[in-house]
Amino acid sequence: MDREIFAGTPVVFDRKNYNDETLLDLYRSLLFPRKIEEKMLILLRQGKISKWFSGWGQEAISIGAVNALENDEFILPMHRNLGIFTGRGIPLERLFAQFQGKKSGFTKGRDRSFHFGSREHHIVGMISHLGPQLAIADGIGLAHKLSKEKKVTLVFTGDGASSEGDFHEGLNVAAVWKLPVIFVVEHNGYGLSTPSEEQFAFRYFTEKGPGYGMETVRVDGNNVLEVYDCIKNLAEDIRKNPRPVLVEAITFRMRGHEEASGTKYVPKELMETWSLKDPVENYERFLLESGVLSPEKNEKMISEIKSAINKGLDIAFAESAIQPNSEEELEDLFFPFKQKEIIPSSNQRTEKRFIDAISDGLRQSMEKYPNLVLMGQDIGEYGGAFKITDGFKNKFGAERVRNTPLCESAIIGAGLGLSIKGYKAMVEMQFADFVSVGFNQIVNNLAKIHYRWGQNADVVIRMPTGAGVAAGPFHSQSNEAWFFHTPGLKIIYPSNPYDAKGLLNAALEDPNPYLYFEHKALYRSLSAEIPDDYYTIEVGKAKLVSEGQEVSIITYGMGVHWAKTAVEELGIEADILDLRTLLPWDKEAVKATVEKTGKVIFLQEDCLTGGIGGEICAWISEHCFELLDAPVMREGSLDTPVPFAPNLEKNFLPVERFKEKLLRLKSY
Repeated sequence: MDREIFAGTPVVFDRKNYNDETLLDLYRSLLFPRKIEEKMLILLRQGKISKWFSGWGQEAISIGAVNALENDEFILPMHRNLGIFTGRGIPLERLFAQFQGKKSGFTKGRDRSFHFGSREHHIVGMISHLGPQLAIADGIGLAHKLSKEKKVTLVFTGDGASSEGDFHEGLNVAAVWKLPVIFVVEHNGYGLSTPSEEQFAFRYFTEKGPGYGMETVRVDGNNVLEVYDCIKNLAEDIRKNPRPVLVEAITFRMRGHEEASGTKYVPKELMETWSLKDPVENYERFLLESGVLSPEKNEKMISEIKSAINKGLDIAFAESAIQPNSEEELEDLFFPFKQKEIIPSSNQRTEKRFIDAISDGLRQSMEKYPNLVLMGQDIGEYGGAFKITDGFKNKFGAERVRNTPLCESAIIGAGLGLSIKGYKAMVEMQFADFVSVGFNQIVNNLAKIHYRWGQNADVVIRMPTGAGVAAGPFHSQSNEAWFFHTPGLKIIYPSNPYDAKGLLNAALEDPNPYLYFEHKALYRSLSAEIPDDYYTIEVGKAKLVSEGQEVSIITYGMGVHWAKTAVEELGIEADILDLRTLLPWDKEAVKATVEKTGKVIFLQEDCLTGGIGGEICAWISEHCFELLDAPVMREGSLDTPVPFAPNLEKNFLPVERFKEKLLRLKSY
């Protein structure tokens, strides 16, 4: 087995032209994660910390990398990269508070161990899904390229995580766009207990790079000098000649995936052989034998490091347990932003279709925000699947109007990476249905990142949605309810050209993550006179589009138009409340219309079960029960996929069933 052959080779250090100070700095840096590990394993046995992900035996990779980069270059670490955090000088008391779930930790007790980032230290924290950080690194690299900064971004992944689609997408986008990103694969032999030969059929990751058109390098991951020299030289070259490089660091994990899992699945002889390649012990021996380090200096250095660790632990342990504050928890969902509604500067108006209003708002936001970048499949020369960005590439340039490979997850992740560098990003889904491929990035990265460690996600995802155009089950879904359940997102769904422009502008202005749903069937079928000037509409405010005393219809999107037609045909005087914003939704407006009529029906295009109407109707039943004169009703599409044939699709949609139920409600 190749890993056994590699394990049998001794660690050979070549100091090249590096002076004693550099060699000693690397050693001191290498000692910190090892000595912290030793302490943490004791604390784990004592029950003073709950979990520990060990990087024992892999420290040289983190330490070589963190010392090779400039302090203001971003690093995206994983479970076994404690050395990145210590190498960037993070205060130990805050690091230990993070491990213990204390308030002074980087996530205020909201996330565990290494799942955090720090803008101050140019570190972006991982999430448990492992692969998505590769795309974030792409976004940071893209920001460097757009700003013409001669900087490098470095992102870690493991050999197990490389099996995820995010690995492919992250590398592919970086290669196509020639982004200054170093991808470091820690090839340690196992993904938890699954050995490499059961993860992939190739031998080394250096075989994969050429398939992406990417330069690849393999290093001894247990040799801190080799890793340092490799990353340092690559970074210097990439700063001058931006491009991605894949670095494979061969190493071995000497402890369990996390301590509770153990290492019984690892052959004993393999553990024994790799223990001889211990990165700390071998480097210490090299320094002592070469005279760079004396035994006395070594003892003093170790003593100082242990003292610093104990001091940090004392501070962290002395901190009291977190006292929950629900108000603070809710406030930290979003980056602080107070919207000031912008009214048009003149009375000039032009007849515009729904699709033109969206395009107009997008164009004016591009003019208003030079740091706004548009990304999506075919949005460049072609102008997008629905031609909303037609002409944008010529006006704003290919750097800001970016055709993307077909990889939704990587592009959403890149949008988050742009946010980290102060850019705004708009991502166009060709169809809302395709967002499922990028679902993880939205619900676990964009939605949670500010709550977790205070980083905002200035990303708007445009979602062409809805049925009525005979496009079948994969181009017609209403999937807004998928995201309605996710705290940390804002969701907009306009029903008319005026709202479409004003709410899109508002979403792009707000530095928080938005999903912006736009109904395809309205694109060219609905027109209105709307302001030519830039304007915004208040997010979170519903609009009463029709008034009546008999019933209240609460709806959004295409439902607004179905409701208007129904009340006209049936001769019913109804309040029609257009929610416009689905997250946060307007409770005050809902209560006001319930109080007015006492009879309520919710209409949605989405399937009936599990839709947004179910939540709002439940809220009405709980909070407005005394105001009701009839049961709260709702109607939606059939609980089936959206069928293709027009007559089947018509039956699927709730239009006729809604009319029947509306009459029932009126006569109740």
